[in-house]
Amino acid sequence: MDGLAGRGQVIVIGATNRVDDVDEALRRPGRFDREIEIGVPDRQGRLEILQIHTRSMPLEEGMDVEKLAAVTHGFVGADLAALAREAAMEALRRALPHVDPETGDIPPDVLHDLFVTQNDFETALSGISPSALREVLVEKPNVQWDDIGGLEKAKRALWESVEGPLRHPDVFEEMKIRTPKGILLYGPPGTGKTLLAKAVATTSEANFISIKGPEIFNKYVGESERAVREIFKKARQVAPCVIFFDEIDALLSARSQQDETGVTQRIVNQFLAEIDGLQTLQNVLVIGATNRPDIMDPAMLRPGRFDILLHVQAPDLEARKEILEVHTTAKGIPGSEDLDLDLLAAKTENFSGADIEGLVRIAVMNAITEGSTPEKIEMKARKVEMKHFEEALEEVRPTLTPKVLDYYEKLSAALEGRQIEPERKTRPDLYV
Repeated sequence: MDGLAGRGQVIVIGATNRVDDVDEALRRPGRFDREIEIGVPDRQGRLEILQIHTRSMPLEEGMDVEKLAAVTHGFVGADLAALAREAAMEALRRALPHVDPETGDIPPDVLHDLFVTQNDFETALSGISPSALREVLVEKPNVQWDDIGGLEKAKRALWESVEGPLRHPDVFEEMKIRTPKGILLYGPPGTGKTLLAKAVATTSEANFISIKGPEIFNKYVGESERAVREIFKKARQVAPCVIFFDEIDALLSARSQQDETGVTQRIVNQFLAEIDGLQTLQNVLVIGATNRPDIMDPAMLRPGRFDILLHVQAPDLEARKEILEVHTTAKGIPGSEDLDLDLLAAKTENFSGADIEGLVRIAVMNAITEGSTPEKIEMKARKVEMKHFEEALEEVRPTLTPKVLDYYEKLSAALEGRQIEPERKTRPDLYV
């Protein structure tokens, strides 16, 4: 390539998607003089690619290609070409019943009225996974904000931190403020921390990467840190992106704790370098959920890393009523006229959201199996009455006790001042 004979009028162009595997001797001036990275297209790039692939399509009037470009984060050119092709196939499937079985022809009037619609693209979108997120993509759950009872403060904070910057970036730019880098959701078990993250995944237009804390750990030296690097690298490539770490305390435990392997310390150091290092984390939000913020490394709990610490509290009377409405009225469960949600909310003190969901499920089962005996089980759909809930209340006990709630209130007060005791290795036996 750079021998005595020279290359004359020959230009060598190489293409690869594994540039780190190319020998370093080739990656220098005089050989491959320039390296051009063709990354994942941004919103404007996706719009231009979609316009190219749909310019010959009979699109319905009012077809919003810009909306498609906005919701296809992580899609590369080949993905967008496949999306356009599958949308066209969806339109053709509607014409199949009109095809002449003998000649295979489609009547001209049917062809004249055949258009590719927005619904065709949305149907095709559900069957195509973006290549840039293939290794970490998770299916987005179908949880709306209205499916979560109470937790108004947490929902507002998440909306302002996730959806606000995505929908109104010009406001943040004009006010010259940065968006939060991280949000930590903490509180007793069953209060809805993971459910909040699912609602963020459903309603935001950002890509969503879900990581369970313990799955990062690897017995081989350097692999755990590499996994953290790859997660953040992928998130930067497909920004805007939300990374959700469930049980994040398992991943970011205090470095002062005894750790013979040193894996935890290296993971925390790598995490700190990614979220607050020299390489700016643009349009990437980290959301963590934990029951044990007191064992997390204190370096993580400062502004610039986890900017917002949200205490997801046990539901109060009004919130319990909202949760009961979500799991009964909103879901269409047939209830009798004597069903009193106000009275049930008053009787479910110290119940978490998960406890109330379990209570409703058992009450419905009591209604379905009413009159059954162990020898003869009969199931029949019938209205859920107050007596069925009374029976369920005898079976279900609240997981939250005054001792548990007092513990988290004190912990919340300490976290508001961002002063905790990470050296504490064990938590008081709260659930006895």
